[in-house]
Order: sequence, then structure tokens, then C-alpha cells
Amino acid sequence: MNVCVLTLFPDLFEPFWGHGIIRRAVEGQKLCPSTINIRDYAEGRHRVTDDRPYGGGCGMVMKPEPLTAALKAAQSQMPAAATLMLSPQGKRFDQPLAHSLALADALILICGRYEGVDERFVDQHVDAEISIGDFVLTGGELGAMVVIDAVVRLIPGVLGNRESAGNDTFSAGLVEHAHFTRPQTFGDEPVPDVLLSGNHHEIDRWRRQTALMRTVLKRPDLLAQRNFSPEERALLVKWRREIDQLLG
Repeated sequence: MNVCVLTLFPDLFEPFWGHGIIRRAVEGQKLCPSTINIRDYAEGRHRVTDDRPYGGGCGMVMKPEPLTAALKAAQSQMPAAATLMLSPQGKRFDQPLAHSLALADALILICGRYEGVDERFVDQHVDAEISIGDFVLTGGELGAMVVIDAVVRLIPGVLGNRESAGNDTFSAGLVEHAHFTRPQTFGDEPVPDVLLSGNHHEIDRWRRQTALMRTVLKRPDLLAQRNFSPEERALLVKWRREIDQLLG
């Protein structure tokens, strides 16, 4: 996958490309990342990329001309790439969207700054706006890194274990099952016996059950639109009866 980030701060991405899963993807030629400094495409001696908003108000607005020129430079190398802009007003980024973007051959991510981006640039050039949450950051760079990290790990061959991404939280519409490692006992709490049994069928069953229970306790909102399997329905009924008995 080719990924190009348009930003005023390209140096922020150099350490990002060089660590962890992202570095492995680059070294394995699964990811070809690049950045374009938007300021390089601004005119004038001072390379101004922002100006005061029409109509008054606080803050500055990113100008459309340098953004457009920078985008055209990226598109000249990646003509089929989808153009995405990080924005608190965009579609909420989630695991299904990450899976969808992982199918793309190329992505261009635009990092806004200041009070915002001239709306005409967005209307004319941006395919979609993406938000990583209902909060405001000082710029889109951190959001772009979040999107890249979530997407790249879904590209076949990036993770060491092919099943790792498929078992992640949200991939099955549930939070992930509980995890345990050595030592076998920690703080007087032992590892569940089933995980030591060697019975893979029972281990898988336990993991499905704990994933459902942890979702009920931690993220019940994920269950609102879920089509429960017969096994899950039976478990929920069983737990409800046990809770009713405890409450008298």
C-alpha cells in the first residue's frame, strides 16, 4: 500500500515510520509511506499557508491554494489514491472502516491545522473526512497516524500471526477475550484452568464466552445492533437468571 501524508510537520512522521509494526511493514514492502510538506507549495517568500477567516472570528484558516498544489503533487505519483482528510467533523473511524481502507492500493491523508481548512478545498478535492473521536486535536497528524496504524496491520503479511488481526477487539463486534501469560499465579490469582488443559475446543469456547461477558460489562453499546448466535443467547439467558437469583 502507498500512503502519502500532506502535513505542515513532516518531521513528526519520521519516527513513526521507523518503529514497530509500521517499520516491519515498510521493511517487508507492504507499506510505502511518504510525506509532503504543504508549506513547500505555498507562494511568496514567507510560504504562508493560512490566513484570517472571512466574517471575522478567532484563529486562522488553511488556504486552499497550497493545499491544492500539494495534493496535485501527491496525485501525480498516486493517481488512483483516495483523498481523506482528518477532521473532527468527519465520519467516525472504526474497525469496519479500517478493513475497508486496507483494501485500497493507495491513500492520501491530509492533516489540517489551525481553526480549519478552507471549505472550497474540501468540497472540490476531498473524497471523505475522517474523525478518530469526538474531541479536537491541534492538528490532524496524530489522527493520521492512528488511521495508518489501524489500517496497515490489516494488510495481509504485516502481522506475524495471520489470525491476530481477526481476533482483535471490534473485529467480531465484541471486545477481545481475556489474556493471560506467565507466571501461572500472580497476586494469589491463578490462570484459569481451562487455558492449561490443552483442550482447544474448550479454550475456544471459554474465549468466546469471556469476549461476550467483557463486552456486556465494558462496552454494552456494541451489542445494540448485534445478531446474537444461539450460543450467545443461551449464555445471556443463563447469566440473567444467575443475576436474578443473586438479587433475590
